[in-house]
Amino acid sequence: MTRFTADDDLRHAEFVAANLTDARFRFADLEGAAFDQSYLPRVVMRGVDLTGADIDGQIRDLKINGVEVLPLIEAELNRRYPGRELARSQDLAEQRESFEAALRTWSATLDRVAAMPAGTADQQVDGEWSVAQTLRHLVFAVDGWVRHGIQGLDGAFSPIGLPFSEYDDEAGALGVDITATPSFREVQEAYADRMAQVRAQYDSLTQEDFEAPARRLPPWEPDTRSLPVWRCLGVVANEAWEHHRFAARDLDELERRRDAR
Repeated sequence: MTRFTADDDLRHAEFVAANLTDARFRFADLEGAAFDQSYLPRVVMRGVDLTGADIDGQIRDLKINGVEVLPLIEAELNRRYPGRELARSQDLAEQRESFEAALRTWSATLDRVAAMPAGTADQQVDGEWSVAQTLRHLVFAVDGWVRHGIQGLDGAFSPIGLPFSEYDDEAGALGVDITATPSFREVQEAYADRMAQVRAQYDSLTQEDFEAPARRLPPWEPDTRSLPVWRCLGVVANEAWEHHRFAARDLDELERRRDAR
């Protein structure tokens, strides 16, 4: 077992795709450390100081001081964003309303961006996606789950869509250009078009259709997997809510930094 002690200066070290399974940190100073898209299930922390920590991710079964955290967080997010709790509803009307509520929330946020200094839509915070990149990702999600999946369209993907990072290497085969630098107007137009297509998809469905298996799933899903239409559309609705939260968080930070100058 490799052992690092106080004699080893690991400040600013970067671990990329490193396997730290069962690693132990004792009396370690991790102030300011960042864990990005890392796999941390069953991590055990005892006697730690998490003052000012900021955590976003899958937190199912996470306990802090003996209290399961997820139900508390979900309840608070649903309070802040009415309609979010229905994003994965199996009832067509309920999920449709959740999607519409997400779009209204996004509309208010895009109005906020328009009132901020020029270029705000393309600004990133600590390596996170900008607002423009976030909208491009929502375009990609609709293309995968609705256009390619539910509708079975070939050539379903916009070249300016932005995949999740683990899929960057495969996205080119779908006609997606991850190096694209579209203007924010182009991004907004693509986003508006795809959201209109999701609306039209909801309008075309009966409850029976909603519960039926989707024609196919996105290319990144296993060939053997099958999901009902409500699950596929629920992914899109949930993506709209969750990525709005990230975008709003980063806009708050941009305003804080501007005000601190």
